[in-house]
Amino acid sequence: MKINGEIVFTYNDEENARLVFDSLEVDNENYLESNLNGKSINYNVTNDKLGSFLATVDDLISSEIVVEKILNKTKS
Repeated sequence: MKINGEIVFTYNDEENARLVFDSLEVDNENYLESNLNGKSINYNVTNDKLGSFLATVDDLISSEIVVEKILNKTKS
């Protein structure tokens, strides 16, 4: 069985979206499909195993939180 999911992160401006996208893209290669669309990043996650699917989603969200915290600290 294939498990599919989509996660969309939306930011205040295209610059932040680009910074997050570029920061996460290296880690995400070969694990999920992503594309930058203006102020949003769309991630499509597909896996055959629920555990692997959830681990990928968890890693993505955790990594995004770290990048967002860094952006907030450096822009304040």
